[in-house]
Amino acid sequence: MKYVFTEKKAQVGKDVQPYAEKKIGKLDRFFKGEADAFVTFSTVRGRETAEVTIRSNGMIYRATETTGDMCASIDSAVATIEQQIRKNKSRLEKRLREGVIDKEFKQISVDDEDEAFDIIRTKRFSIKPMTTEEAILQMNLLGHEFFVFRNHDNDAAFAVVYRRNGGGYGLIESDD
Repeated sequence: MKYVFTEKKAQVGKDVQPYAEKKIGKLDRFFKGEADAFVTFSTVRGRETAEVTIRSNGMIYRATETTGDMCASIDSAVATIEQQIRKNKSRLEKRLREGVIDKEFKQISVDDEDEAFDIIRTKRFSIKPMTTEEAILQMNLLGHEFFVFRNHDNDAAFAVVYRRNGGGYGLIESDD
């Protein structure tokens, strides 16, 4: 597993990174191929936060935990990711057996003509073809309220799944 460590407004000790590598390395048994782990350490008002993001085979697993101790935050984040994997084990195994289709997709761009709107941040990402169930699973693993994907069941049409306020999920698809 490859590791990338980032410190945001935090000074972590020399022993924290090896500790994180050891703990996160235990998750490597769940992934067939090489996985990338991105770990962000931050401190706000004496509370230590560890955000762990693991990318493997087109899937993204993320957990953020805040405690009074950085090592405890790392332990909690690793436990959360392990719980996500165990909870969705059968769905994830199905996804991994089908394989990941790697294609290049158009990236989202924003016109600079209209200056009435202030764009604070821009993200670029590839939109992968997957089923609606896989998109909902990925959205839940990331902890997001919506997820953009290409619907494999509808000729790779652009689609968005989202979590509804009253419970359940919604799907928005393009006509193209």
